[in-house]
Amino acid sequence: MSIEQKMTSLRNELREHNYKYYVLDEPSISDYEFDMKLKELQTLEAEYPGFQDPTSPTLRVGGMVTKNFETVPHEHRMYSLDNSYSKEDLEDWEKRIQRILGDAEVEFTCELKYDGASISLTYENGFLVKAVTRGDGFQGDDVTNNIKTIKSVPLQLKGDYPSKFDIRGEIILTLEGFAKMNAERVEAGEDPYMNPRNTASGSLKLQDSALVAQRPLECLLYSIAGDNLGLTSQFEVLEKARVWGFKVPAVAKLCKSTAEVMQFTDYWAIHRHELPYETDGVVVKVNSIQQQEELGYTAKSPRWAMAYKFKAEQATTTLNKITYQVGRTGAITPVANLAPVLLAGTTVKRASLHNADQIAKIDVREGDTVFVEKGGEIIPKIVGVDFTKRSVDSEPTKYIENCPECGTELIRKEGEAQHFCPNDIGCPPQITGRIQHFISRKAMDIEGLGGETVELLFKEGLIGNYADLYILTKEQILPLERMADKSAENLVNGVQASKAIPFERVLFALGIRYVGETVAKKLAKAFKDIEALMAASEEDLVAVDEIGERIAASVVSFFSEPANVAIIERLKSYGLQFSLSEAQLENQTELLKGNTFVISGVFETISRNDLKKLIEDNGGKVSSSISSKTNFLVAGDNMGPSKRTKAEGLGVPIISEQEFLQKLNV
Repeated sequence: MSIEQKMTSLRNELREHNYKYYVLDEPSISDYEFDMKLKELQTLEAEYPGFQDPTSPTLRVGGMVTKNFETVPHEHRMYSLDNSYSKEDLEDWEKRIQRILGDAEVEFTCELKYDGASISLTYENGFLVKAVTRGDGFQGDDVTNNIKTIKSVPLQLKGDYPSKFDIRGEIILTLEGFAKMNAERVEAGEDPYMNPRNTASGSLKLQDSALVAQRPLECLLYSIAGDNLGLTSQFEVLEKARVWGFKVPAVAKLCKSTAEVMQFTDYWAIHRHELPYETDGVVVKVNSIQQQEELGYTAKSPRWAMAYKFKAEQATTTLNKITYQVGRTGAITPVANLAPVLLAGTTVKRASLHNADQIAKIDVREGDTVFVEKGGEIIPKIVGVDFTKRSVDSEPTKYIENCPECGTELIRKEGEAQHFCPNDIGCPPQITGRIQHFISRKAMDIEGLGGETVELLFKEGLIGNYADLYILTKEQILPLERMADKSAENLVNGVQASKAIPFERVLFALGIRYVGETVAKKLAKAFKDIEALMAASEEDLVAVDEIGERIAASVVSFFSEPANVAIIERLKSYGLQFSLSEAQLENQTELLKGNTFVISGVFETISRNDLKKLIEDNGGKVSSSISSKTNFLVAGDNMGPSKRTKAEGLGVPIISEQEFLQKLNV
């Protein structure tokens, strides 16, 4: 046997042992034997560098150092899940699904919701080429070197797999592994980590992959994204992923109804503490991939999936003081400052009290003993008061009347739950809050500039609004506290680089009330540039798909303020993008303007997503369900009979894929 053959044989043997140990939990050799074979391979690779293999098991020990994690876009967006907390929530969700799918039979796949850090792994021709954190769902950080050290992540796949796909999962620490890590830290005189989830998440951003390799991280996979994957159901996705070499827990179950789903959730609500890792609920998915495509997505979540959250953990503590925060829109949020209490693995010191009505509703007061929960086991909230422990001289909470920052009298508009400070141009937290929103990742994403630096620049009088960022110089920044030469240079360069950010994100960055990411995209697409948007009336705005009166009034109000217009003129003069690019305008027409389409079935020459894009690029609207407002039903193969029946009953024209493409001369 030649040296190259020997190395190949060792690698294949180690990969198989690795798969049996970390994926199947069925080791066939001792740890010592494995380590000896690994050392033998390391020695051969050092001696014969010409026979290197990018998927060698020796890469699991790490050693690569990443100083800056590059932010990269997800080819397929990572959505968040809607949450439910009761059987009624799940039944309502099923009814919404059935309204769209008609009388089609629906099956559900139930999986446990793993509590860790989300990851997207990209495989090409069976090899791991990229690992990216969830980030904001549109883009995340490239952590490939660190992920390669996790032994349950296959570097090379087995069996019959698609040529390219993304597989999504959760990076977790088992409870046993976490306990062992903490025992070692305590023995070394260091503070223990607080909980497995945060520790797993933090591990992904360690600069030295050798340190990541030392942590007992695992990767549990649960979904696949890609084009033409040849998979028909979620349950098949899980089964195939196991065959390809991924670690997929075997607890998933196929259910025929929400009654069966509830049996699954009720069982795991009790037995979850027997699992080797933390879980905070169950994810319920429509099993059929075709039905998933029919159901589609909202702006944030898939319509075909729902997270059922287990009852939140509760703790008792003392409310020491109620303070008030001012947001960037002037909204006042009361905050409960608590005696520290351990809750669901983290120490809780603060909780939101939401608004004056909520305070009055539960009659919460300073000095009270309160019950604290984590809403969805994430955000702490006060859910009640132990009145048996209330002091006899306790006074009801009197909500503040003036802004705690600038002293301006607060207002509360009719129909609104929150109080507001109307001093939007003179209240410091509103000013810095708007700038912090402007520089945030989903907006201008200015590298080298964070919230603390914004506060410092404002305090020093260097900025008073976000337009001032574009005239900052390195010489002005250098004297600031903790600002080195390189930091100052990065900040200035980051500000200049943000001038390339596209119009829809600039529009979102302006911080117009009620104009989130999705609304900003719709407005940018409808009006094409800032001049047309600024000139639009409320009637013009409401005519845009999904823009209601509240949003329209807010947009008109924003552009009617001379101070806002002046800032926009400054930003335009600095070179920011205030119109759609030529590439975005390319192939955009109004051929389908005023027409609403419903897409159903499987298509031959074009994917469902491309079909939707064609409709929207040509001015049309895509709806998920048929109504009297539907103009066309585009029917593919295997379309549900109920959709055809409903369309025929309403007189909605049914056209084929080819007939639709002919409309656009495609």
